[in-house]
Amino acid sequence: MTKTDLQDRVLAFIGGAADDFNDLALAVFAFQREHNLPYRNYCGHRVVERWQDIPAVPTSAFKHLPIACFPVAEAVAEFHTSGTTAAQAGKHYFKTLALYDAACVPNFRAHLFPDGATMPLLSLVPDQPHSSLAYMIRRLGAQFVDRLAPVTEPVCVLGTAFHFLNLFDAGFRLKLPAGSRVMETGGFKGRAREVSKRELHRLIAERLGVTMIINEYGMTELSTQFYDRQPGSDCKDVPPWARVLIMDPATGREAQPGQRGLIRVFDLANLWSAMAIQTEDLGVAVGNGFEILGRIAGADVRGCSLNAEPQ
Repeated sequence: MTKTDLQDRVLAFIGGAADDFNDLALAVFAFQREHNLPYRNYCGHRVVERWQDIPAVPTSAFKHLPIACFPVAEAVAEFHTSGTTAAQAGKHYFKTLALYDAACVPNFRAHLFPDGATMPLLSLVPDQPHSSLAYMIRRLGAQFVDRLAPVTEPVCVLGTAFHFLNLFDAGFRLKLPAGSRVMETGGFKGRAREVSKRELHRLIAERLGVTMIINEYGMTELSTQFYDRQPGSDCKDVPPWARVLIMDPATGREAQPGQRGLIRVFDLANLWSAMAIQTEDLGVAVGNGFEILGRIAGADVRGCSLNAEPQ
């Protein structure tokens, strides 16, 4: 199978075509082990017969090595993690944005617009050139704004947890029209003042008059985002082209049902980098989804919300 054939197969699967996840994941793994030298060295000669056993790349590796299946000089995009210094930033190189786009748009609409509504998208996130979140927002067709202004028709507001908290700490209050909704993302990553997700959503509902509030979980090292199953739920949906395992950090094996562990993501849209990503986030499996519980102690401070914190 050629590179083009494999990408077309992944794109078709993301688009809803019938396929076997395990077979496709193993084909992607074989491709990445052949064409990604750091990953090949990391995998060694281990035999992998099912997707669950595909070696996962730690997110920290993106800070030190080009995790790519092509010469990075050919990248059409380069997204950076927002570490506390430029030297700490990880970099995710993209041979093409076709897979990212295919995963991004329908997934967003399925969770923010399950009713099929259409409305303007307003983003409080700065339009930064190497931000994966800013790219996602541009791809969704959102308008970047410095401040929310009164509107007469429903809108969907996108922002990080820090953006909303900074607004509310400044006393901001604006009742948006009925039917408006909010996507918040980013978390607090141990920086400055924190509030719980439940408290943040209470503040958003109180200050903006919005009842449909959905949290998004994503990261620079991935091409797929994960959303609350529904407003008020802590369970994240996993789209068909991805899988999530909760790993026991003590054993390195999959955690028992109900046991907390580290979130490991298998993202077929990451064809040109590394499909299997080991995060530093804690979670627990919930049915066919997962719940995020926080960040492992000692993990690096990072996340798109840092861009909103006063320096």
